[in-house]
Amino acid sequence: MSPMKKAVLVVALLSVAFIAACNKKPDEKAAGSKATDVIAVVSGTSINNAAYDAYARQRAQSRPTSGSPEERKATLDELINRELIYQEGVKQGLDKKPEVAAEIENQKRNIVASATIRAHTESTKFSDEALRKEYETHIGAMTGKEFHARHILVKGEDEAKAIIARLDKGADFATIAKDKSQDTGSAKNGGDLSWFEPGQMVKPFGDAVKAMEKGTYTKTAVQSQFGWHIIKLEDTRDIKPPEFEKVKDNVRNILQSKAVETYLATLKGKAKIEIKGEQAAKPAAPTMPKTEAGK
Repeated sequence: MSPMKKAVLVVALLSVAFIAACNKKPDEKAAGSKATDVIAVVSGTSINNAAYDAYARQRAQSRPTSGSPEERKATLDELINRELIYQEGVKQGLDKKPEVAAEIENQKRNIVASATIRAHTESTKFSDEALRKEYETHIGAMTGKEFHARHILVKGEDEAKAIIARLDKGADFATIAKDKSQDTGSAKNGGDLSWFEPGQMVKPFGDAVKAMEKGTYTKTAVQSQFGWHIIKLEDTRDIKPPEFEKVKDNVRNILQSKAVETYLATLKGKAKIEIKGEQAAKPAAPTMPKTEAGK
């Protein structure tokens, strides 16, 4: 993990997997619309450019786009097929089924909520001074060390002791890791875990690495919930924060996320919220434990 990854505040704004289509009947033209806006008509319902653009944006979220005439035709074909299926569903009264109506209402709320957050974010501007202050507080002031290490993970202590004995006799660490390590992710690279900070690892592993000298391996195997580790420390380096200009956009995202948190807190402060039933007594979900790289 790079220093930047650890510094960036992760806040989920609101993700929406559904983008509303803008279908209109031919006689329901919006103010300012033109006849040329309509690009297809399916059993009396028109599909206009706004509907196409909205669907194309949704489509682009899950697959690469080229903007070619062939791709545009394929996108329009999908829109037409969707409209045919939608019309059939309405004819069968499926939109009136309680579970479908509830899903429609849920998607509507997602879209409006997302648009509200987007409008708030776009209206919130940050000066270079505010961006630089945030950078200096949370990124520019970062200190510490990163470690580059290899490890061999085995199930039992006796096997770990036998491997350490082989290393003491001059055996190659990377070769043994490829042959014996239970960590398949790093074993193929000779046990190489690349660069990491101790806090990214489970505590016994991280503590052991911090106490080692460059070029040495652990003479006593380190036990964790995954098994027994023989660790070799390849190198260390001071953490150097990225330059301000290179992460300026990331810093802006951090401030925007904080602004959204403040906005939500303000909305909650104005609202009357009651949680009823079983949800009121439900405990918070447990957090996942840290694991070694490659596991």
